[in-house]
Amino acid sequence: MDNPTLQKVALFQKCSNFSTARDLEKAGLYPYFKPISDSQDTTVTIEGEEKIMMGSNNYLGITHHPKVLEASKEAMDRLGSGCTGSRFLNGTLDLHEQLESRLAAFIGKESALVFSTGYQANLGVVSCLPGRGDFIMMDKLDHASIVDGARMAYATTERFNHGDLGQLDRLMSKHPGKGMMVMVDGVYSMEGNIADVPALLKLTQKHGAALVLDDAHSIGVMGPNGEGTAAHFGLTDEVDIISGTFSKSLGSIGGFVAASEEVIHYLRNNSRPMIFSAALPPSNTAGVLAALDILENDSERRERLWENTKKWQTGMKGLGFDIGPTKTPIVPVLIGPFEDTFKFWREVYEAGVFTNPVVPPAVPPSECRLRTSLMSSHTDEQIDFALETFARIGKKMGVL
Repeated sequence: MDNPTLQKVALFQKCSNFSTARDLEKAGLYPYFKPISDSQDTTVTIEGEEKIMMGSNNYLGITHHPKVLEASKEAMDRLGSGCTGSRFLNGTLDLHEQLESRLAAFIGKESALVFSTGYQANLGVVSCLPGRGDFIMMDKLDHASIVDGARMAYATTERFNHGDLGQLDRLMSKHPGKGMMVMVDGVYSMEGNIADVPALLKLTQKHGAALVLDDAHSIGVMGPNGEGTAAHFGLTDEVDIISGTFSKSLGSIGGFVAASEEVIHYLRNNSRPMIFSAALPPSNTAGVLAALDILENDSERRERLWENTKKWQTGMKGLGFDIGPTKTPIVPVLIGPFEDTFKFWREVYEAGVFTNPVVPPAVPPSECRLRTSLMSSHTDEQIDFALETFARIGKKMGVL
């Protein structure tokens, strides 16, 4: 009989061998899991010190909006702190159905389905719709939720180099007559660039494939009224499925999928991440409904977001930083080597600006970066301070 103690040692050996995080902690360079003790929208308090938040996905600055907070509190008073069950059984609220109706109308699709997180929304689509004999086509820079959904699916996964639609065309040509789903990020979260939706549509229509857009970083940002990437190109009707999250521009947590009524009906009754997860709590659901009201009726927030984005991008380029191909409020600052990136992060952090260091496996080893992102509520003074901070540290560390 095998020795269970040895099996346990073998199983956990990788835990003993993992030293990267502890080494960074000892060097004072570990940047993750920083506990925020107070938040005032564009500023946060960490370890007793105030920082300008330049690493949040709160693009429209909605998380502290009085109407959002009031709606959340009212829903909690009326419906309690949680649903204590899945949507499929006892967890569906009238608020969930109101939100689904509102989202479908806002996005421009027949129907929508709310999930407990944006991650689960993507997981729910990719793991549910493609089956045995089908193919999932993914950009190599797609979000982890898409990758993990493909791992759960019974379909075969093919990955193409970022933005290489010639390679995608060749891959799809190998499977004539097969069921195929092409799923890509509308806006790529670490690069800030936008998917070429018109070209993707031509390919999917050529090969009889479905096109799915993950608009996590597009809702509230892209499109005439913040409806997302498909609306940005005027192609909402042609894109088959649009997924999104509430944890960015809508200031809460949760996710959704919008598509034809037929597709949503199937997902509602077959998508395991939705059926077997507790439903989105009342306070979060009501908060998203309030945030959607603000998004639809306060265009000045989105206009201010783009003004801030232009100011930051222009300023960083003018200083000589490499910010890659970004066209959105996501602005990566390429540093290069792994250790230099963490050192740069620490200098910026200690100076009072919070950013997110991004290293392998999220990016290639030579393209480590600080991910910055703009909010509509950033002031000119805060952006100027951050620009001055980056300029001073960039010169000090030889990046500029």
